[in-house]
Amino acid sequence: MIERLAWVTAREARGHDEDEPAAVEALRRRGVTVEVVDWDDAGVDWAAHDRVALRSAWDYPERLADFTAWLESVDAVTELVNPAATVRWNLDKRYLAELDEAGVPITPTAFVAPGSTPSFPDGDFVVKPSVGAGSRDAASYSADQHDLAAAHVERLHASGQVVLVQPYVASVATDGEWPLVFLGGAFSHAASKRVALPRAGAVEGLYAAETNAPHDATPEQVEVARAAVDLVSARFGVPAYARVDLVRADDGRFVVLEVELVEPSLFLPYADPAAADRLAAALVAPVGVAPG
Repeated sequence: MIERLAWVTAREARGHDEDEPAAVEALRRRGVTVEVVDWDDAGVDWAAHDRVALRSAWDYPERLADFTAWLESVDAVTELVNPAATVRWNLDKRYLAELDEAGVPITPTAFVAPGSTPSFPDGDFVVKPSVGAGSRDAASYSADQHDLAAAHVERLHASGQVVLVQPYVASVATDGEWPLVFLGGAFSHAASKRVALPRAGAVEGLYAAETNAPHDATPEQVEVARAAVDLVSARFGVPAYARVDLVRADDGRFVVLEVELVEPSLFLPYADPAAADRLAAALVAPVGVAPG
């Protein structure tokens, strides 16, 4: 039985996680003692918690070595959700290639390793690092901005990053993205998200500005997102939480933009009131197993 749970955040993220108030209250209604702690707080006794829920450690991309070391240290003394193996796989967006190989539809993506020269698509496109969160270090470019995009790639390569180059999906400007949230492996709710991705610029702060709203997911959207979650479940066990961001491709199909298993916002304010209870149930269920 889970009696003590650490809700893991970061100093800069405190007060910005919209999921936290409802989820923490739902956990406490279940009799769980919740402590909200920063992942890099050296004074935390992680072994004193039955479960450590990784939720809003949004500064990890800039401190990746420290963060991965923290993952291993916590994993050695208590239960982490999502588990360290799942998190390690999801930290690097090259997991998209694995989804593609498994037949899960994704946004067309070129992976440009350090030392390689990028080839940019015709029309507008996006450059982003393979390890990142909150759209930081991501930017969009037009067909006449290849020199600026190449400089962006060079800067990311200089920091050791593999770079993702993706065509800018036209529907994003009109429809935005659709995050679909799965809790304990089951579809819970969805939202509509519009991200203000800078044009040939950089995101300031922890994440890019967003405009969000509730969304009733279509059966086709749920089917595509579920295929991605099923792949994760087959490889690592059922994730306590997963968010699959979809966009509409130019041919009308829904495709996966990203799968978020590390520290995603779960859009609880845009879901039905029971969503917080579903998250609480998933966070205290046996690791890798759907709640009973």
